[in-house]
Amino acid sequence: MAIHPIEFRYGTPEMKNIWESENKLQRMLDVESALAQAEGKLGIIPKEVADEIASKANTKYVKLERVNEIEAETNHDIAALSKGITEVCENGAGEYVHFGATSNDIVDSSNSLLIKDSIEVLKEKLKRLTKIMLKLTEENKMKVCIGRTHGQHALPTTYGMKFGIWADELHRQYDRLIHAEGNVCIGMMDGAVGTTAALGEQGWEIHKCVAEILGLPAATITNQVVQRDNHVEFISVLANIASTLDKIGLEIRSLQRTELAEVGEYFDPEKQVGSSTMPHKMNPITAERICGVARIIKSYVNAALDNNPLWHERDLTNSSCERIMFPESCILTDYILNLTIKLMSNLVFYDENIERNLNMTNGLIMAERLMAELTRAGMGKQTAYGIVRKNAIKANKEKLLLGELILKDQDVQKYLTEKDVEKIMDPHTYIGSTTIIIEELLEKSKKWF
Repeated sequence: MAIHPIEFRYGTPEMKNIWESENKLQRMLDVESALAQAEGKLGIIPKEVADEIASKANTKYVKLERVNEIEAETNHDIAALSKGITEVCENGAGEYVHFGATSNDIVDSSNSLLIKDSIEVLKEKLKRLTKIMLKLTEENKMKVCIGRTHGQHALPTTYGMKFGIWADELHRQYDRLIHAEGNVCIGMMDGAVGTTAALGEQGWEIHKCVAEILGLPAATITNQVVQRDNHVEFISVLANIASTLDKIGLEIRSLQRTELAEVGEYFDPEKQVGSSTMPHKMNPITAERICGVARIIKSYVNAALDNNPLWHERDLTNSSCERIMFPESCILTDYILNLTIKLMSNLVFYDENIERNLNMTNGLIMAERLMAELTRAGMGKQTAYGIVRKNAIKANKEKLLLGELILKDQDVQKYLTEKDVEKIMDPHTYIGSTTIIIEELLEKSKKWF
């Protein structure tokens, strides 16, 4: 019976398959296989024994059900794993399984493999979403809209600027993920306190050889665990990615509000239902889900930080936390990346409402431009600010057009003509260096991936 929503509601098959129990078992078996191969190569165990262990370290032979049965008896997952391999090995090879290792050698190295696989999926999704944002940036670089600060109308901007900012941020998240991958995806085979004592004089060679076989960089120095500052960085990057997706979802659902209605999620009028009681509703459920799930991902940062300080050479307080945190954070981050790809690929624009909102304040949003042009014409900046401010307050209070009101001001008449003011009050021509900024971003982005 399914209990957790990840089992039936949230997540993609691609990422879930990485973290499902059978694959996790296989990744631990891969580490045990690498250990045997390294020991066989360096003559610590007989070559034929190493080959037998490596060949049987597979879920084809070591069944999850059997390992779970043994764990129920031993109350120790890696001891159960070791016994499970031993049972299927022939010609006494099982006697050498797990030789010189401690449990966390297997756990940390296998987690590195699982995280590496997860990062590969996340990188591809980040690339795909970034490219969607870049396409939207180019397509909408001249779609002028009102920019808002503090929730209030500020100055004109463009939708190209909005999307370009998100594209640039997503690329930075991609770079952060690559950096985190280099630190968190590392192999170890260092024994109970990190000294490799049980493996003898060749211990450090075994450590490096195991990592090489697994395709991982070898940890520089450990105790019984890979130090958790590496995992803090990884979880923090996932939280940072979630924060960016949260930002995108928040902006889209805000812009979809009835009062703004500039953009919206695609809504299937034939099948989709917005409310069980209000037939007219078309809610931003995808954006809301992105924002909601992002909160869970971000909450894991504190847990990851608390996992870093462990007693002496290691305690077990990180283990139970990470059994939940690693799969959930990867699955949920992948899930909301998928949702954001869907959201942005099918975004609907309501151009009439964009234009309506741009002109909603009767020209108040052009007050800065008026002030700047008066200053350029010879009026002092502070004087210009005061005159425009006085007229803007009156225009707002009396619901007048700022452009018409300002023309009646005798001080303004000395510097600006009616034609000047008409030109100044056009919001479509007050977008500054937007075109240059976006063109430079698009050019720079050609080297991103």
